[in-house]
Amino acid sequence: MTTQGGGIQERHEGMLPVVESIDVAERQDLHKLRGSSVGLMGVLFLTVTGSAPISAMLFNTPISVGYGNGIGTPAGFIIAAVVLLIFGVSYVAMARKVTTAGGFYSFISHGLGRELGMASGFAMVAAYSVFEVSLVGGFAYFASLKAARYGWHVQWYWLGFAMIAVIAVLAYFDIRLSARFLGIALVCEIITLIVFDGFMFADGHVSTKAINPVNAFKSLPAGHSGGTALAAGAAGIGIFFAFWSWVGWEMAPNYGEESRSPKKNVPRAMYISVIGLGFFYTLTSWAGISGYSSFSHAVDVAQTNSANFFFIPAQQYGGLFLKDCLSWFIISGSFACGMAFHNTTARYMYSLGREGVLPRFLGRTHPRYHSPHLASTFQSVAAALIVLAFALFAAVDTKLGAADSVGFLQVYGLMAVMGVVSILAIQSIVSLAIFNYFRTHHKEDHHWWTTITAPLVAAVTQAYVLYLAIKNLKFLGSGYSYAKWLCWGDLVIFLIGLGYAFYLKSQQRAKYETIGRMINQGLDKV
Repeated sequence: MTTQGGGIQERHEGMLPVVESIDVAERQDLHKLRGSSVGLMGVLFLTVTGSAPISAMLFNTPISVGYGNGIGTPAGFIIAAVVLLIFGVSYVAMARKVTTAGGFYSFISHGLGRELGMASGFAMVAAYSVFEVSLVGGFAYFASLKAARYGWHVQWYWLGFAMIAVIAVLAYFDIRLSARFLGIALVCEIITLIVFDGFMFADGHVSTKAINPVNAFKSLPAGHSGGTALAAGAAGIGIFFAFWSWVGWEMAPNYGEESRSPKKNVPRAMYISVIGLGFFYTLTSWAGISGYSSFSHAVDVAQTNSANFFFIPAQQYGGLFLKDCLSWFIISGSFACGMAFHNTTARYMYSLGREGVLPRFLGRTHPRYHSPHLASTFQSVAAALIVLAFALFAAVDTKLGAADSVGFLQVYGLMAVMGVVSILAIQSIVSLAIFNYFRTHHKEDHHWWTTITAPLVAAVTQAYVLYLAIKNLKFLGSGYSYAKWLCWGDLVIFLIGLGYAFYLKSQQRAKYETIGRMINQGLDKV
């Protein structure tokens, strides 16, 4: 039997009531985010910026071309887009049923139980938290290089701390401020890359081999270019970097409680994100390769001068102004991406704090701006401490290499690997959660494709990409021996969340019942 009362939906198993969901719209004792703050474009700006199109292209494409599937790099983006679109079909179906700031955490709690939900929630908070730190490293590296061109030599970590401080201020206020800032940054970088694409396809050397799906699964063979030996690549690395480039698009449901018509706009934002980025990534990576007189020349530059892989053809075909635009927007794009991850981390912390499984102060919102200001501030402090740890570690251990490369190779590279491993694992789990949720809660909507085939295919394929990541961990970790411990760190965080859920189940049953179950159905009844 199911009853409704006080915003709590219960079902009774014997004599023990089990809370199915808590509608925060009907609760006056909880701090709420500002509803109807952003529309479709706002949600898009907040999520697509997390994927950081310019960072994905300038950071990931050269690595894929030089050490992955070579000329099949654009085809690799096509394959990733298809897989993520399949995942998106089931993800959208779930988003239409559950409106919450908890995202994956709430979806898994509803579909596979509170224990796995809690474990996933801890893992997601850690993943998005280190993603912000990763982008701090990328931003600081490129910003320090740009500053040096103007005679201002500053250590990367000072620029990193400055980025964290500015994000902390912007995220403290109304979500609409963040959406506007991210929107401007996103539009600027996309326009610049579209102009780049136009020059390359008009005057470059275009080959249709780049979009042949078969080439996505072929490893780059060893060879020579102008007397330079070219190392062989691994197709798995190319496929992994293709999926890596999308990380961030899945954040749309986290803004469900703050968007207008969330059951319409959140699904639309996810579809537009995965399809739009698919076209964009394929065309831009293809354009990058086409900017070279031969593919072997492109590989040579990708392996020996990857930081300038896009800059060289940009200046050759589009002039110095286009190159300078790319060099500036990679800085602003990294900043915007870090800010997008910061906002999502704050909302995961807010969701966990609102439910009482993390300290309740994290679940409070600002009395005027209705932003999760305390969770946001907590994340800023955590990010600053991680950057400080890297800076101190680099100062003590001089074997780490040039100080200016620490921000990129270690902070950006290692933190991104740690986060992506968690994301891939959680996306596989949430696919299974969606399948089981519809099987057990909405049998009338349990469709053979949307909620059966699509989530199962997504679970298997993303588990395979996770396997590729672990298999190539030494390469992805820039050769640092301690990179292997990052995966173990992810597992430990997951197990801590799992153990905490079992503890709450036995010792604090009321708190256990709320894990991942606070939703906001009052925003949109459509």
